[in-house]
Amino acid sequence: MQLAERLKRLGTETAFAVSAEAAKHVAAGHKVYPFHLGDMNIRTPRNIIEATYKAMLDGKTGYCPNYGIPALRELLAEDINKTHNTRYTMSHVAIQPGGKPSIGKFVQVLMNPGDEALYPNPGYPIYESQIQYHGGVAVPYTYHEGAENFEMDLKAIEAKITPRTKLLVLNDLQNPTGAEADPAQLAAIAEMAKRHNLFVLCDEAYFDIRYAGTSVSLASFKGMQERCVILYTFSKKYAMTGWRLGASIGPQDIIDAVAKLNVNDESCSNHFIQYGAIEALTGDQSGHADILRILKERRDIAAAILNTIPGVRCYRPNATFYLFPNVTGLMKAKKISDYETFRKAALHDTGVSFCTRRHFGTPIAGETEAYIRFAYSGINVDQIEEGLAKLKTWAQA
Repeated sequence: MQLAERLKRLGTETAFAVSAEAAKHVAAGHKVYPFHLGDMNIRTPRNIIEATYKAMLDGKTGYCPNYGIPALRELLAEDINKTHNTRYTMSHVAIQPGGKPSIGKFVQVLMNPGDEALYPNPGYPIYESQIQYHGGVAVPYTYHEGAENFEMDLKAIEAKITPRTKLLVLNDLQNPTGAEADPAQLAAIAEMAKRHNLFVLCDEAYFDIRYAGTSVSLASFKGMQERCVILYTFSKKYAMTGWRLGASIGPQDIIDAVAKLNVNDESCSNHFIQYGAIEALTGDQSGHADILRILKERRDIAAAILNTIPGVRCYRPNATFYLFPNVTGLMKAKKISDYETFRKAALHDTGVSFCTRRHFGTPIAGETEAYIRFAYSGINVDQIEEGLAKLKTWAQA
């Protein structure tokens, strides 16, 4: 069988491979502390579950409009307008089966083969995968360690822009680093996008997963509502990762094209789950508050312990549910230079399972520091303490 050539350009999310390896380790009788996958072991708030169940009983189990049900689209536009100072209506919203479809459809609608697209690296690997799969040139930009968190180098980003650059992917409140641009930096990015006529995917999956401060969107800046497509997802804010529900929000002509792709790709998003999403937006918000409280406690404990391990230094971001500690010193102390060797040694010697910088894009030439990613969304506090205590003992051996 001869498979299509384009499949050779399609990447994957290698964190799932780490998850499979961890499962094999458990099956062999070992205990694993799962920091590897950004899933959540927190139940979806009960009011959302009950509203979805009611919708099923009420017969909302068939096809629905390819744009999504009007009531949810209207509510999402209103909700975004409150936090983003935008002027969206339901015509600017297309419901999606999760966050990932917004990435691929943004690329398909706005990029021609040979066009260049800037994307964060380290970053969510599906950006690079979708750009390359659809015939584009994926151009990475990176982050460096700042005083309190990772930071983008805006001058370096602009230096990568050429006449062929059409798209910019911005994952502010970033996976895996937890990096967050301040309003001045976002204003500079907005000016850059307008000056170079770029369209921007604003991946805002973690916009509402924050423990201090206020999230700010690039779409809020003058002239950017016309250039931005917002990736919205219910997965993180309401612990709905397995429900697969999100939205693309942006200029109407782009959203109309996205909705046409909806028809071709999946017909429509799940019907009855959209009624659960209406309850999520309009109902009791105590469930979301509980999610933030649980995640904040986990963040504080994990970051505190990591910073006591020799050879490790770790920021404590105000958003996302990830930590991205620098482990250069620890790897040198263990006389390990290869990420995979280090990761597997930690798993087999301590049971602590994590991803490394290599799971978030091919390292860029000139990188000298080593990083690993801890997701604390799927592991309870007692297991965080137990697992990281074992990692610390291993580090000191």
